[in-house]
Amino acid sequence: MSMPIRQSLRIGTYILRNKLQGREKFPLIVELEPLFACNLACAGCGKIQHPHDVLKKRMPVEQAVAAIKECGAPMVSIAGGEPLMHPQIDVLVAELIKMRKFVFLCTNALLIPKKLDKFKPSPYFAWAVHIDGLKERHDESVCKEGVFDDAVAAIRECQRRGFRVTTNTTFFNTDTPQTVIDVLNYLNDDLKVDEMMISPAYAYEKAPDQEHFLGVQETRELFRKSFADGRRKKWRFNHSPLFLDFLEGKADFPCTAWAIPSYSLFGWQRPCYLMSDGYAQSYKELLDETDWDSYGRGRDPRCANCMAHCGYEPTAVFSTVGSLKESLRAIREK
Repeated sequence: MSMPIRQSLRIGTYILRNKLQGREKFPLIVELEPLFACNLACAGCGKIQHPHDVLKKRMPVEQAVAAIKECGAPMVSIAGGEPLMHPQIDVLVAELIKMRKFVFLCTNALLIPKKLDKFKPSPYFAWAVHIDGLKERHDESVCKEGVFDDAVAAIRECQRRGFRVTTNTTFFNTDTPQTVIDVLNYLNDDLKVDEMMISPAYAYEKAPDQEHFLGVQETRELFRKSFADGRRKKWRFNHSPLFLDFLEGKADFPCTAWAIPSYSLFGWQRPCYLMSDGYAQSYKELLDETDWDSYGRGRDPRCANCMAHCGYEPTAVFSTVGSLKESLRAIREK
């Protein structure tokens, strides 16, 4: 299954409008990082490796809203760090919803019980809780026991209060088709989250753990086996069918990282949130002064094993909207 119909129609219309206006590059979703601080120290993440003075900083709401207005993306993924540590995160979410942006608040869920009363359910808002496996695997991934149980309890409370809940799961070379199947079955059938997002781990240069990232062939084999026997069709994914094809190796795409730009305390990050080749002070500067043709698999050695959503999901979405056959397929698989 794919993304909600309201979201799909909005994104499709947005893409067609930009194409008709002759825009070659434009954003689909912004990775907004209003802080880098976190209450966990996950082995696969390098955000908290920033100096202490940087970890203390919080982006003003006005600055974040101005960045989203400037680029015009219809969707915003608020990440970090742990965004619930931002003292005005509820104000920021409310402002973005007023702008009719689809907002995904990425969180490890530990602070949800303390913060939940500050949020209201909305068709434009979803919690995006990180779940990197069942209990033992998840707690090992986040380097702290008990986090899985706390996250599940927080998800159930959000559901009870009428919130839309999605999950985001990263897979490593320690995963097997069975561990993928087990966690997706649990999220889909037992926890009954609204949609699931998945991604192969990328060798993030500042991550403490550099040994467990997937290569391209490993990724394709893992997902090809995990999706076999019709399982893929029953899971509620917040992905385009073509991106899932891409993970299986049934399709290949060029990287379009400019469509999922990252905006943080330092500005617009080049070329994506997984690599740091400097920062631009405006989205226009990011587009115009970044050599996009130098990035992607086969172009930059750092991209050799990357199959992350930030580079390839937008290409799949553009390909879907540009094809009647794929558009009808995406509708059928909802």
